[in-house]
Amino acid sequence: MKTILTIRNRKLLTTALIVLGLGPVLKAAEPTAFELIKEGNRHVGEDAKDKVVQIRSEKSIGTLTPNIWYVVFYDPDATAKATEVKFGAGIKLSVKRPARIFGPITGQHRQLNREKMKIDSDKAIEIVKKDPLLDKLTLTSTQLWLGRTPWHSDDTPIWKVRVWAAKLRKPADSVDIGDLYISADDGKVVRNDLHIDRVD
Repeated sequence: MKTILTIRNRKLLTTALIVLGLGPVLKAAEPTAFELIKEGNRHVGEDAKDKVVQIRSEKSIGTLTPNIWYVVFYDPDATAKATEVKFGAGIKLSVKRPARIFGPITGQHRQLNREKMKIDSDKAIEIVKKDPLLDKLTLTSTQLWLGRTPWHSDDTPIWKVRVWAAKLRKPADSVDIGDLYISADDGKVVRNDLHIDRVD
């Protein structure tokens, strides 16, 4: 009986730590977005494996590396042609078939070009940290999306990285200072929508 309770308590603790953003306590390094594709393949049908439509994270907490991620696969057997696997600290939390009503209209339902997916999430964050507009600021959080953009001319997947930074007068407070868009093919910043004046 004690053993069963101990196992149950350990599972509850693990879940609580993931929800609180303390996944790194349990694991030395968070898995990258591309590593989660491989893990996600274990939870989708054969026809959906490796057919990634979108990857996105929630806002990171206490670190620049998010630990809650969603990997959306093109799934020909799903009504909306998508299966979404949610991860917390690298652990599968759920598998859903979301209703993506506007996907076919916007082209967001098409799978991403895997050959052009060379810059992983950790590299995208490093590129953000080295951006000349940001290297003097204290960055606090990020949130990432990988997908297609309507304004980009080819099928190169683009990382959209939203950035939060500490305020200058109240360093304990952080503020959303905008987005950088990074090519997943070569790591170049293809669009800058930062507003660093917000830290004042």
